[in-house]
Amino acid sequence: MSLESSDNAAVPPKGPNPDLYPDLAAAGGLTAALEQVAADLGLDLGPVQRNDSDDNWTVPGPAGGREPLSIRLGSQERWFIIEGWSQGVRLIHGATQDLQEVAKAATAWRAGATLHELRGLCAFVTFSELAEAHERGPADAVTVKWRLLREEMREDIPFPTVRDLVEAAHAEPKLRQLYPFTSHWSLHFTTCTGYPFTWVVPFVDPLRDGRYRVCGPDRGTVIGEADTAEQAIALVISHLPTSIGPAVAGTARDLVGG
Repeated sequence: MSLESSDNAAVPPKGPNPDLYPDLAAAGGLTAALEQVAADLGLDLGPVQRNDSDDNWTVPGPAGGREPLSIRLGSQERWFIIEGWSQGVRLIHGATQDLQEVAKAATAWRAGATLHELRGLCAFVTFSELAEAHERGPADAVTVKWRLLREEMREDIPFPTVRDLVEAAHAEPKLRQLYPFTSHWSLHFTTCTGYPFTWVVPFVDPLRDGRYRVCGPDRGTVIGEADTAEQAIALVISHLPTSIGPAVAGTARDLVGG
């Protein structure tokens, strides 16, 4: 089963297909069915809510940090698809055909179980190495993100000059403490580890002639161009905000209090 294909085939607002979800149809919908399953298992699930705007259901997360667990239904096959986010980072996802497994995972998520505890309770739950790092804290998330980005640069990429750019940036302690990411092969640095990211640090675009253009913090502002990766990174360093510090957990909205 492809989680991506099922993700793109959500159940239409009219309700779940009774041929695929007879238990939901009999109970009057996912909310009632999931609450009944949780009660039968003796689980403290909390209120199950439906969001009609994007046709998913949510179960509360623990106080602070974690968002409600999202549940969607496959439309072509019977799949319960879950996602769990915290501070702008997707920590877990997975798909199962067993509603009991969904109830167990949702209850554990609400109770604040660790990622490994969640997978131990529900084998269908998956998470990445980077998600584990985010769980440990922003410093680990930054360290692992840099390592993964450098490993990605060793592959066959459309702009090989980005490889030199990443290495030059990683060599600078002021940039190595920030959370790096690429967008259309531009190299960015954010002061938070969750999405949406901040745009307070200049970024670098690779040019087709092998040179670099430094812009920012907004995309329409060009700081200058450079012949080498080291020169481009030096331009970034010279235009860093004076108060720049290690990346923190959360999103750009969290940092402005919005």
